[in-house]
Amino acid sequence: MRSSSNPAFRNLPTGGGYGGYAGFGQPDQAGYQQAPPPLTSERPMTIDDVVTKTGITLAVVAVTAVVTYLMQWSNLLFPAAIIGLVLGLIISFKRVPSPPLVIAYAAVEGVFLGAFSGIIGKLIDRWTLVPGQGVVVIGQAIIGTLGVFAGMLVVYKTGAIRVTPKFTKWITGAIIGVAVLMLFNLIMSFFTVGGLGLRNGGTLAIIFSLVCIGLAAFSFLIDFDAADQAIRAGVPAKYAWQIAFGLTVTLVWLYTEILRLLSYFNSD
Repeated sequence: MRSSSNPAFRNLPTGGGYGGYAGFGQPDQAGYQQAPPPLTSERPMTIDDVVTKTGITLAVVAVTAVVTYLMQWSNLLFPAAIIGLVLGLIISFKRVPSPPLVIAYAAVEGVFLGAFSGIIGKLIDRWTLVPGQGVVVIGQAIIGTLGVFAGMLVVYKTGAIRVTPKFTKWITGAIIGVAVLMLFNLIMSFFTVGGLGLRNGGTLAIIFSLVCIGLAAFSFLIDFDAADQAIRAGVPAKYAWQIAFGLTVTLVWLYTEILRLLSYFNSD
C-alpha cells in the first residue's frame, strides 16, 4: 500500500492485502482478479464503513464546535490545541485503532475550532465595524472547506490527478517544510512582532495560507488513495476509524487556513 502524507494512515495494514495474503489483486491464469481468502474472522472494510465512521467523527467535531462557539469558550483554544496534538500523536502511533480515542480527538478538535472561530469572528466584527460579519465569514469558510473536499473527491474519482509515489513524496516533503516554517515563525514571534510575517495578514501571510490550502487539498487525494487501497486490500473494518481520523485531521487544517485567509481580507 502506498504511504500517505497524513501520519494518521501510517498504521494501516500493509504488505500485500487482507490477512497478509500477498496475492490479492493479482490476476490468476484465467485473467481474473484473485479475491483474498478468509484467513481471519474480522470483516473486511467497505466504503460504507469509511463513510459511517467519518460521518460520526465529523458530527462530533461539528457539535462540540457549535457548543463552544455559542458558549464563547474562547479561553479553551490553547488547552484544546495542546490536548488535540497529544491525542493526535497517540492515535497516529497506536498500532490498533481506538474508536474512543478518535471520538475524544474529534470532540477536542471541535472545541478548538469553536474557540478559534469565535476569536476570528470577533476580530472581524471589530475590524469591519459590521455586527455579524464574523458569522458570515465563518459560514464562507465552512462552505469553502466542504467545497474543496467535494472538489478533490471528484478529482480523485475522475483520475484527473494521479496519485503516484513521486506525487506523494512531493506533497509529504512540502507539508513537512510548511510545518517547520510554522514552528520557526512561532518561535520568532516571541522575539519579534509578527515573527516571519507568515500570520500577520500581509502579502506573505496570504501567500503562505494559499500554499497551506493547496497542500491540504492535495493531501485529500493521497488520503482518498490510501483509503481506497485499504478497502481493496480487505483490511479489517476497524481501520475505518483510522481513516476517519486522518480525514478529520486534514479537514480541520483546511478549515483553519481558509478562515484565516478570509480574515486577512476583512482586516483593517
